[in-house]
Amino acid sequence: MNSLDWTVLIAYFGVMVAIGVWSHRRVGDVGDYFTAGGRMPWWLSGISHHMSGYSAVMFTGYAGISYQYGVTSYVTWALPIAVGVAIGAKTFAPRLNRVRARLHVASPLEYLRTRYNLTTQQALAWSGVLLKIVDVGAKWAAIATLLSVFTGVTLTQGIVITGAITAVYCTVGGLWADALTELGQFVIQLVAGLAMLVAALGKIGGISGIWNVWDEPALRHHGHPTAGPYTTVFLISYLFIKTFEYNGGMWNQAQRYMATGSAKEATRGAALSSALWFVWPVVLFFPMWVSPLLVHAKKPDGSDSYALLTEQLLPHGLLGLVVVGFFSHTMAMCSSDANAIAAVVTRDIAPAFSRQARQWTARVGLIAARVTTLAFLGLSMAVATQVNSPTFKDIITVVIKWVAGLMGPIAIPFMLGLLPRFRRSGPTAALTSWALGLFAFYLVNYPINDAVSGGVNLEYQIALPLAVSLVLYVAVGWIRPEDTPERDAVIAAINSEEEAPAAVAVAHAAG
Repeated sequence: MNSLDWTVLIAYFGVMVAIGVWSHRRVGDVGDYFTAGGRMPWWLSGISHHMSGYSAVMFTGYAGISYQYGVTSYVTWALPIAVGVAIGAKTFAPRLNRVRARLHVASPLEYLRTRYNLTTQQALAWSGVLLKIVDVGAKWAAIATLLSVFTGVTLTQGIVITGAITAVYCTVGGLWADALTELGQFVIQLVAGLAMLVAALGKIGGISGIWNVWDEPALRHHGHPTAGPYTTVFLISYLFIKTFEYNGGMWNQAQRYMATGSAKEATRGAALSSALWFVWPVVLFFPMWVSPLLVHAKKPDGSDSYALLTEQLLPHGLLGLVVVGFFSHTMAMCSSDANAIAAVVTRDIAPAFSRQARQWTARVGLIAARVTTLAFLGLSMAVATQVNSPTFKDIITVVIKWVAGLMGPIAIPFMLGLLPRFRRSGPTAALTSWALGLFAFYLVNYPINDAVSGGVNLEYQIALPLAVSLVLYVAVGWIRPEDTPERDAVIAAINSEEEAPAAVAVAHAAG
């Protein structure tokens, strides 16, 4: 990077901070901070939902998958997300919006106390917070890895730089700042992604290279939809996992649905996000698919291939813009995660342990939310320095195996608890599916994996915990039904499209 690239990068950071300061004026209480007061336009919600699903892991870990296997990176990652969000547009988005509007909550997990009980709410909250610290830590490490390629700064320095900038705008402006910066980041990504696509096409013979390039020996197997450890079973498993995760199972996407003015607008925002997931990743991935023709990756997993590709293909200025794109992805996801975790800690965990927290004024609650956001970012940055340690092995292992494998047991009671079909599943079903799903993850990834020659295949490592949790949640609910009038009232409030009955149901639940 030269002075022009640094100018672009510094200007971007300045704009992010300015958006945070502007958004500060729109935040008067925790409802504004965590759910934008239910005033977010559907199109902004959709773009924000889409952007909060990316990070620099796409340009490191998934770039490595593209370098080694080709189009399977899209088929087994972006495509399942697109399909899953399309399913959730009608199934989960409107219900999560009603959770805010009908039950008057600011955290996605607040409704769980009435839907199940306090123990279930705390189990899901604590385990989800711990998982997200590791997940976001992997994303800081990913962007720091890219930054080191371009600038030569150390991993720790890169983590501190990106984390500090993110902390400023997301702590000051809350969800409004997250969404508005994600809109700006989407525009930057649009320009940078198209610039990279044009540069790559110029090297492979223009538009005709899109269909002619697959005959090259280096790309002979890059057109297979599934390859290597990313098999058909992995694809099906990932579809189930991403349907839960990207419709709110990991909470930050749930906030985008909750932030719109109505259930109908939440559905429209989800539909926009799904459409973007179908189309836009193809543009971003294509240069990665043909990268073996253009660069030679230095790392065995090819995770540095996109950074090398960027250095080789783009002139200064555009190089800085693509680096900004790396930052925008990671900062979008990490800031949205930080906001969601702060909501869960201040609205769900703290009140369960402190009588004082249950009596916070609007001002004190807002201060607590901002302090919690900073604390979460600090912890995740500390974890980021350990991502490449033997415990975690590498970035893509954390993101795919740990996050995908552990997400199911946490998300299933939260997401399926919204649906009337599962009204019989109460606290026993929720806690059993959660605990044994986590235990299944431990077994298949450690004792069983160590005992099996060659280890357990990746698809089973991520699929088994989800399958165990899903089966137990349904089975225990039928064997030991725990539907009560109070729990039925919560489900009715979330599912009713009639305003009056919903209001009655909420009043009954509160009573």
